[in-house]
Amino acid sequence: MHTPIIAANWKMHKTVSEAVDFISGLKKEEATFSDRRVIVAPPFTALRPAADALSGSSIGLAAQNLSYAESGAFTGEVSAGMITDAGCTYVIIGHSERRHLFGETNEQINKKLVLAFKEGLKPIFCIGETLQEREADETISLIRQQITEGLINISAGDIDSLIIAYEPVWAIGTGRTATPEQAEEVHRVIKETVQEILDKGGTPTVPVIYGGSVNEQTIESLMNQDNIDGVLVGGASLKLESFLNIIRFRASDLPEGE
Repeated sequence: MHTPIIAANWKMHKTVSEAVDFISGLKKEEATFSDRRVIVAPPFTALRPAADALSGSSIGLAAQNLSYAESGAFTGEVSAGMITDAGCTYVIIGHSERRHLFGETNEQINKKLVLAFKEGLKPIFCIGETLQEREADETISLIRQQITEGLINISAGDIDSLIIAYEPVWAIGTGRTATPEQAEEVHRVIKETVQEILDKGGTPTVPVIYGGSVNEQTIESLMNQDNIDGVLVGGASLKLESFLNIIRFRASDLPEGE
């Protein structure tokens, strides 16, 4: 069993002061969730202040995106090196909003993954299908394609430090959530596909987390599934109390040491 991963993606929310205040409140409660890996992803403008606020904490800091170029004339872009310099350990890559609102392709996402690993970042690699693709019974083939094309030229050692986030596009910000059984099926396929790429059997080592309108009401049933190793939380992570309730799911039931 992986240590549960609870990641907050704040998207285009929170000023610097709001981000720092939230993190201060989260740190005060850190002793109550030491048995899980918590990550926050503020907007770019708040990364360095957030890193300073997280000093001395085990809570991880993620950027929400990065450029597919190392440097150069790319107005408005932020490089992997800039992200690490701002204090990040993680970076979200391939989020559905980046794919569908900004037209990011599997090829561009692969370039971002390569640069993230080169810089020593731990990517949260997002994949998922639209409602039309699910209704056309294309979910599994699409997921496999996103994984295989995204991980081209990525070493086995780098893949071992990867987090994959399955986020069905039709459940992002809609209030709709894939049933635990639907999510479990896709997570199982994701792990099998990664193991095939690594050319090894046994227990999958890459954690796979679920994103898609996760909230206090859905966290328990999602985390009861064998292949769901955590969650990527959007709107429900914006308020400290609700995010803490998600982090603390089933707090008394986790095996000691997990």
